[in-house]
Amino acid sequence: MHRDLKLENVLLKGKELKDGFKIIDFGTSRVYKKGYKMTMKKGTPNYVAPEVLNQRYNYKCDLWSCGVIAFILLSGR
Repeated sequence: MHRDLKLENVLLKGKELKDGFKIIDFGTSRVYKKGYKMTMKKGTPNYVAPEVLNQRYNYKCDLWSCGVIAFILLSGR
């Protein structure tokens, strides 16, 4: 689990989108263990999943952050 996915942590590999991208800054990441719930609040407030704020979350918190990133890229806000 990355636990701090945000636009600032996504970089393009080349000059064009088709070149792909890289995820950086794994300082807050942890290996996910099936069935285990994380309890530490980690992440950037605008990108964090509600489950993280409730201090009972799993790998799906990164999916929420990906959705926020997609919304920002598609809407421009």
